[in-house]
Order: sequence, then C-alpha cells, then structure tokens
Amino acid sequence: MKGFNNNLKQISLLLIIVLIGFLMLKHFYIFLPGVLGAITLYILSRGSYKYLTVTKKWSKTWTSLLFIIGYTVIICLPVYLAAMLLTPKLVDLFNNPVPIMVAIESISQKVHDAVGFKILDPENAKIAMQKIAANIPALLTGTANFLTNLILMFFFLYYMLVNGEKMEKYLNNILPLRQENRDLLSKETFMMIRANGFGIPLLAVIQGLAAMLGYYLFGITEIGMWAFLTGVASLVPMVGTGLIWVPLAVYLFSTGQTFNAIALGIYSIIVTGNIDYFVRLTLLKKVGDVHPIITIIGLIIGLSMFGFIGLVFGPLLISYFIVLVKIYRSEFAEKNEAAH
Repeated sequence: MKGFNNNLKQISLLLIIVLIGFLMLKHFYIFLPGVLGAITLYILSRGSYKYLTVTKKWSKTWTSLLFIIGYTVIICLPVYLAAMLLTPKLVDLFNNPVPIMVAIESISQKVHDAVGFKILDPENAKIAMQKIAANIPALLTGTANFLTNLILMFFFLYYMLVNGEKMEKYLNNILPLRQENRDLLSKETFMMIRANGFGIPLLAVIQGLAAMLGYYLFGITEIGMWAFLTGVASLVPMVGTGLIWVPLAVYLFSTGQTFNAIALGIYSIIVTGNIDYFVRLTLLKKVGDVHPIITIIGLIIGLSMFGFIGLVFGPLLISYFIVLVKIYRSEFAEKNEAAH
C-alpha cells in the first residue's frame, strides 16, 4: 500500500508539472522563437566565448555584449537591407499599378495567342493587390512580434553566456538519463544547430551569387538587389529561389525579351536549382552529418511551427524524435528484454 501511495504521489506531481508547463508554453508560445534563437546563438558561440573568457581572461560581461553586438549586425543588417530594397518597389507598385497591369495583359495575350485561352486576368491581379494591401496591418503586427522576439533573444543570450557553465551542469543533472544518453543528446543538439546555423546562411549566399550571374547574363537590371532577395528566398523550402526568378522571367517575357526570359528560366532551373539541392544535400551533411530527408522535412515543419527560427529547430526536432526513440530503447526496452 505504501508503494502504491508513493506511485500515486509521483504520478500526481508529474501531472501537475506537465499541466503547469503546458499552461506556461501556451501563453508564452508567441515568444518561443526568441528563446529558441538564444539557444541557437549560445551553442554557436559557446566554444569561442569559452576561449575568450577562460583562456584569454576576458570579462564575461563585456564579451557577452560584444557577441550580442556582432549578432545584432549579422541578423539585422540583412533585414534592414531587404526592407530598404523592397519598400520603394512596393510603394511604387501600390501607387502606380498600371505597369504591372499592362505586363499581365501582355502575358495573357501572348498565352492566348499561343494556346487559345487566357490564364491571367488583370482584374484578378487587381483584386489580389487589394488583398495584399489589406494584409499590411498583419504584416506590421508580425514585424512588432519579430522585434519583440529579437530583444528577448538577446536578453536570454546574455544570461546564457554569462552563466553558461552553471546552466549546462544543471541541465545535465536534471535529465533522467544515463550519462551516455545525455552525451548523445548533447552531441546531436550541437551537430544539428551547427549544421543549420552555419550551413543555411552559406546556402543563401551561394544561391544569391549564382542567381546574380544569371541576372547579369540575361538582362535583369539591379542585379544586386534581386540576387540578395533570391538568396533570402532560398531559405523557403520547396519553392525557394523560384519566388524571385519566376516573376523576373515572366517580366522579361511580357516586355518582348523572349530569348532572355527562356534563357533565364533554363539557367535558374539547371544552375541555381541544382546548386540549391547540391548544397542542401551535401554541404549541410558535411558541416554536420544530417540526412537530407531530415533537413527537408525539418525545414517544412520548423517554418510552420516556429517561423524563421524553425529553419534551425525544425531539423533539430526531427533529429530529437529519432534520438529519443533510441534513448528510450537504450534506457527501458533493452532492460525489459534482458529481464525476460
């Protein structure tokens, strides 16, 4: 009876812990990307930070602030450039939609002449633009959430860096696993975050440069801006760089540059597209031995769950699932098999 009472107390306590954790997560979920971002940056910074503060005897406080300043520039500069490059284009588009309507009508007429029916309708395009304009308040709300998560991320990162050793010891002690499985979980976390934290930005740079060459060869103006946006678009799973080069090819076609439009499409599919898959499936695997299926599925799930930071934590979530199954078998299933 005493054993039964102890088990009941244990189950009750666990249920209370799970319930409180669920309530906390439910109301904190909108800020979860900030916490996940801090964890990502901490793991990427851990080795360099320890070298500077332990070996070189730098101040923990000032070194932490130095890392935060560096990450602020790395993260905010691309966002700032994207906003500065896109804002004038979007303002011109909404203030004077006539050129885009003319281009749509031109493409529609050419398709009609070729196949006998219209696939594009200027009226539908106008309605689509009105819907986009109506969603601008939601975009502003998303921007506010991004800034809030950014501030929260750096706030957590500071304390993680300053108290990193104590934090790691505490986590190591509370995990109810054998030391070998704790080490396995730690190794998997470091490998996946390193692979995606370093590999994915490098992928964006490579694809942007490859796209820039194509834009230069086939008559696109402002190639720097479009190459930058193509690199950013490469982070989107499945669709990727097509978000940028397809509209550009359509624009060339609508303005009578048929050869350049076809050539840009072929180049983007063969060169830019192949670099996309080559880098995803080889470079990321070398930086950290990540299976291509884990990378692709993880990116899709991660973006849906966590937003932009899901590019890193999506693949990590898939890997955690696989590793936890292995750990469960090691901790419990093998013991049960031995007992029988």
